[in-house]
Amino acid sequence: MSSSTPRFDLVVIGSGPGGQKAAVQGAKLGKTVLLVERDTAVGGECVHRGTIPSKSLRESAVSCLRARQLGLVGDRDDGARTIETASLMKRQEFVTAAHETYISRQLERNAITVWRGHARFVSPWELEVASVDGSTRRALGSVIVVATGSRPRTPPNVPIDHESVLDSDSILSMIYVPGSLVVLGSGVIACEYASIFAALGTKVTLIDRAPRPLAFMEPELTARFVAWFERHGGRYVPGRQVKTVEWDGVATVTTVLDDGEKLESDKLLCALGRLANLRGLDVEAAGLKATDRGYLKVDEHCRTDVPHIYAVGDVIGPPALAATSMEQGRRAARHAFGLSTDAVTATTPIGIYTIPEMASVGLGEAQAKEKHGAVLVGSAKYEELARGQINGDRDGLLKLVASADGKQILGAHVIGESASELVHVAQMAMVANLPVETFVEQIFNFPTLAEAYRVAAFEILAKLASTRADSTPVVVPSTK
Repeated sequence: MSSSTPRFDLVVIGSGPGGQKAAVQGAKLGKTVLLVERDTAVGGECVHRGTIPSKSLRESAVSCLRARQLGLVGDRDDGARTIETASLMKRQEFVTAAHETYISRQLERNAITVWRGHARFVSPWELEVASVDGSTRRALGSVIVVATGSRPRTPPNVPIDHESVLDSDSILSMIYVPGSLVVLGSGVIACEYASIFAALGTKVTLIDRAPRPLAFMEPELTARFVAWFERHGGRYVPGRQVKTVEWDGVATVTTVLDDGEKLESDKLLCALGRLANLRGLDVEAAGLKATDRGYLKVDEHCRTDVPHIYAVGDVIGPPALAATSMEQGRRAARHAFGLSTDAVTATTPIGIYTIPEMASVGLGEAQAKEKHGAVLVGSAKYEELARGQINGDRDGLLKLVASADGKQILGAHVIGESASELVHVAQMAMVANLPVETFVEQIFNFPTLAEAYRVAAFEILAKLASTRADSTPVVVPSTK
């Protein structure tokens, strides 16, 4: 170690959601902060190949779909599809650039030093950063946060070429919307892209060995998702595995399944999970070791086995969401510098940007029954709401799970337009320990999708009225 090696209070490796928030939190505490990013631009996978570009593409796809649903435009031919793709990608690039600019200004405003290059541990306290021009420099960190994200997992029988056989990083490099697409996997990334391209008119086949997609979500939600997907020309193939994938060198990708079925498509997307991005980081030199699944092990404060080294985001495994990564980064920086952190709660929401989008918070019905015994469940279909009828959303559903006495909201699950927004209403009700009756006693704007909470609450109270054993009357107004 050279005496001229600069020392920082906090060194963060990676500028994705977790790294960005850790760096900003450190700066807000008056600490000197170095942020190391291997790409030429800040923001990480989230901004350049993940959340921001995929959600931008989704928004454009939803707008096209909505225009067709409302009869404002007709079905497109292949020529229109090609023109539309150029517009879609242009919009995505605009949004990505805008978000990158915002992050850069935030880092600059908080006096955070940014080095671009590949970082590796030299010791538990020292990092070497190699720039693209081959030069290297070193930095010391009193606290180090690893936020290097993840990379696509590629099985050996899927020959990714990033042109015809794509992964979740290269899917957005296509210059046209394909006529047909095979998607391997049924997790978040697979289902989001499958539904986006189905909305754009592509014939999509979704293949996975799981019996249903997004198995961690409520069955009612995934059933409605599959129904929407198949109604828009998609095909979900459950319980199957891929044997081989071959591109003919011209225009066709052939996928052979374990039962011998052959599928031909213009493109294939492999979305069979992601791996923690620890390549080249030399974590062993810091005294760290990845788990059997390739993640870094951390405690409830995101601290590794080396007390001054923290890890956040995809590199520590599920849930690997941008929102949770941000909170992990903030909490890690606060804990590292001796500040209190609130206890992790059970009210962290999940948002999945499929078409239709899905969201949940708290316990599902099966989980609630396992933990609390008897529970009450109420639901509201968008098609029964004036706003849902106006929007033409026939797949939307909001489901509330409550304790058997109706005094505690245990979970909420939504599919349909604005699901990721609506779920926060239940989140705040759970944080405040509000009873189900709250949704009945309050006035909702009309027409709104938020009225679904009132309808679902009425159903729960009706069930409560019919099962109460005491003589206390329960008055339940009628809504239908």
